[in-house]
Amino acid sequence: MTTRILPAAGDPDAARSIVALLSQLPDAEPAAPVPDSTALLDTLGRLAADSLDELPEVVLVHERIGPVPALELVREVALRFPAVGVVLISSDAGPALFSAAMDSGARGLIGLPLGYEELAARVQAAAQWSAGVRRHLGRGPEVPAGPGGRVVTVTGAKGGVGTTFTAVQFALAAAAAGRRTALVDLDLQAGDVGSYLDVQFRRSIADLAGIQDISPRVLQDAVYEDRTGLALLLAPAEGERGEEVDERAARHVIGALRARYELVVIDCGTQVTGANATAVELADVAVLVTTPDVVCVRAAKRMVRMWERLQVRKAEDTTVVVNRWSKHTEIQPSLIEKITKTRPTRTPVPAAFKELQAVVDAGRVQDLDNRSTVKQALWTLAAELGLLAAPGDETAPAPAAGGSALAVRAAGPVARLRRGREG
Repeated sequence: MTTRILPAAGDPDAARSIVALLSQLPDAEPAAPVPDSTALLDTLGRLAADSLDELPEVVLVHERIGPVPALELVREVALRFPAVGVVLISSDAGPALFSAAMDSGARGLIGLPLGYEELAARVQAAAQWSAGVRRHLGRGPEVPAGPGGRVVTVTGAKGGVGTTFTAVQFALAAAAAGRRTALVDLDLQAGDVGSYLDVQFRRSIADLAGIQDISPRVLQDAVYEDRTGLALLLAPAEGERGEEVDERAARHVIGALRARYELVVIDCGTQVTGANATAVELADVAVLVTTPDVVCVRAAKRMVRMWERLQVRKAEDTTVVVNRWSKHTEIQPSLIEKITKTRPTRTPVPAAFKELQAVVDAGRVQDLDNRSTVKQALWTLAAELGLLAAPGDETAPAPAAGGSALAVRAAGPVARLRRGREG
């Protein structure tokens, strides 16, 4: 049997050395190495979208991978692609790292410098384990979801564009469609999800920050089960506690939520922190909310470029939602698409704040009238983004919000950015 192997190494010399040795293994089919964690997860995600059979049997993770640390990347691959055997390559092959690697889900540890015999043995063991798992799961067209529901992040290009309102309405629409949904407030210093839903709760995401293994019972204690059907994980009431939620904590919390809920909607606010950058990187759908004005569109472009520089998210993998749109707006969604080079949506959100003012001031946005054009547009968007149905089930209708939603003609192919054209 041919063993497909995907190496991930940030150091070009290390990558060449790994591929050279792999090419000597009998019945091995090494793929071109990927240079970072983002490329690895993207590659596996694309292969998994086809079928289980497309995934490699073995993934080799070099210790100098980035931007996600090697052990965290091993954990993420093991969680999201449980039929893939992950092997860590490190200059430290001691008992402590071996134990940590096994706890993260690795199927083996190879010491540096690489040796043929050890590499062959570890790859063979990981491949046999992977084959056994796949036989147990069966070779159906769908990839096992493992512990994972879908993760959707909602980020604002700048403050005041409607980020939290959008995230809340997405979550409410999913809950109304019958999906078990968690809504997470990752705007750690200025989170308002609780204020929008009239919820006060003593626990927050900061209470999970220091816990390495978040059990279902621990998670249940931190989550507020709201009468709307949403499970709420709020931002800390004391903004300074937001510093406790770092990249590692965010990764563990999101992993625990994936295991329990079909859909996890995360309000990432407007500031780039280690925690919300991790969330955007892990997200199945990353939404960026903007309004159709020059300052905000520039901010949206700035956010997208920052994500690309930090290797968090590619522009073409980011979905932009245009809030407060009208047909008289000079900057239309098609122009925003060209400027930001992001993925457009068909449905903009109309400018109709008067519909929202009463429920926002009362802190009860769940009571927004079904006739609201804003609610109609956001719930239609939730359906458009696939938040209302399980993956692969595109026939599930959106829950009724009353009336029909606004829509614009889909924008054409993304053009090169034209400097100086802001309006």
